[in-house]
Amino acid sequence: MNFGIKSSVALFVVVLASSPAAQERTVIRLDPSLDALVAPDAKVERVATGFGFTEGPVWVRSGGFLIFSDIPANAINRWTPADGRVSVFLEETGFTGADASDVGGEQTNARGERIYLIGSNGVTLDPQGRVTFNAMGDRQIVRVETDGGRTVLASRYDGKRLNSTNDLVYKRNGSLYFTDPPSGLRRRNDDPKKELPFNGVFLLRDGTLQLLARDLANPNGIALSPDERILYVNSSADRKIFRYDVQRDDTIANGRLLVDMSAEKAPGVPDGMKVDERGNLYSTGPGGIWVMSPDGTHLGTLVFPEQPANLAFGDGDGQALYVTARSSVYRVRLKVAGVRP
Repeated sequence: MNFGIKSSVALFVVVLASSPAAQERTVIRLDPSLDALVAPDAKVERVATGFGFTEGPVWVRSGGFLIFSDIPANAINRWTPADGRVSVFLEETGFTGADASDVGGEQTNARGERIYLIGSNGVTLDPQGRVTFNAMGDRQIVRVETDGGRTVLASRYDGKRLNSTNDLVYKRNGSLYFTDPPSGLRRRNDDPKKELPFNGVFLLRDGTLQLLARDLANPNGIALSPDERILYVNSSADRKIFRYDVQRDDTIANGRLLVDMSAEKAPGVPDGMKVDERGNLYSTGPGGIWVMSPDGTHLGTLVFPEQPANLAFGDGDGQALYVTARSSVYRVRLKVAGVRP
């Protein structure tokens, strides 16, 4: 399948088989049941570094490689475990216009540099294996076709432009859920280019875009339970994770608070989320990656040298957790396989 790979373009990055950080404490165990998921002596391995701001990791099983966004670089990269090389997979994945001078939310990266969030954020694969990504700068959901062409799946709701699509997850029947906070707008909620008066959670089903929720302060990470009966959505602004019951028509109901991280003092907010095959939930949060049981019990935290933004299960057995954290991509081997698109 041709994903439009730019294999001839190599990135200048430092690729490491291991790092000094791998010798530091990785696992903070809060509940004995964590031992069935993560070995107490699990180590963090940094597999690539040197990026502006990494996000949106997804394991491509058909090719045996990882792809991930570098948001300020406006690109999706590919990391191949066989040789540890990184190359540009797709270019212009967030903004395709001519003038980016007023595009993208502003923040500081791990090196203290000012960056702008113009590129793709969350990335996934649809049931046919086609790459689909959140184009923050263009404020769209985009799918890459088998011939390399691109199809805009969603860009407006009720005649108004979306804010800046952030994260997404497909149901096996092809229904697509995604979040739409204002993080890709230069002035966030106060940006004059913001057309929607809310930050929403959306469902794209059979070509029709539906608003599912508009009461979350800053909807960010999104995930489905293994049986697809529960939709998890977090709100990074108030550091909370919510769960919803998925209905027969793929809409949601009975939204309720699952996890409240707001009292934690460590840096970090809920952002990217994934689930393992047993239904446990993994989310970025204060101090690292929180591992939680299906009922929301905090089992423990995985600690990284940099603040994580997103995560994905990968490797041939699905038992590797790949974490995008600011300038780098990390890997931790687990005892349980995760749900992969």
